[in-house]
Amino acid sequence: MSRLHPDFLGPPIAHRGLHDPSRGIVENSMQAIKAAIDQGYGIEIDVQPSASKTPMVFHDYLMERLTGMSGPIRERPTLELQTIKLTGSSDTIPTLSEVLAEVNGQVPILIEVKDQDMRLGQDTGLFQEQIAETVAGYAGPMAIMSFNPHAIMQLSSGLPEAALGLVTDPFRAEDWPNVPEARRRELAGIPDAETIPVDFISHNKAALDQPSVGRLKAAGLPILCWTVRSSQDEMRARKVADNITFEGYQPARRA
Repeated sequence: MSRLHPDFLGPPIAHRGLHDPSRGIVENSMQAIKAAIDQGYGIEIDVQPSASKTPMVFHDYLMERLTGMSGPIRERPTLELQTIKLTGSSDTIPTLSEVLAEVNGQVPILIEVKDQDMRLGQDTGLFQEQIAETVAGYAGPMAIMSFNPHAIMQLSSGLPEAALGLVTDPFRAEDWPNVPEARRRELAGIPDAETIPVDFISHNKAALDQPSVGRLKAAGLPILCWTVRSSQDEMRARKVADNITFEGYQPARRA
């Protein structure tokens, strides 16, 4: 039986929070988190490690796009990262702990652990232990997912009660140039969903007709999807997906 909280199958999930750069609300910022809570949406966020492996809520490996600064986020100290402003916002980079304290069970929160191997292999950055420590005791609806099955396998030992999932994709060469062809072919079939303890997948919305997705749905595994950007896309996605991750528009909130 899936450990995914039923609230994840209700209101749509705001991709990187309910962000709107035109209003100074940028992705994965505290303002984006608060906006999603205010509107009653679930929240999806990304976590990257600081130099000391503190889980930071930040999507990119490099600092440039989101801060104007250079270099990998994982080479900077936590305290420094907490003072760096996000471009176009008054917010600074938050820690996972700070975001969880803000959400505090008000809406579901979906945490994507960014792959640190760069090839979706076994070198996962060794910050799963810090993630487990950070989320331990969190009482609200929460789930953790990653493109890298090795990261989820490591988290499963430290978080035996948590809902864990895989972010999945057709893994085409143009989208994953650093991942070896054999590994891409393997991952595209989603075999790990049947061999490690996962409670859901979140699949590329453009490939929900993939046979492996249909096989898992028929077996009763909840299917989420990413990233829906219009009501037309949502209508198509919901023919397969049990819920959507969205950005760029505001979908109807479902009970």
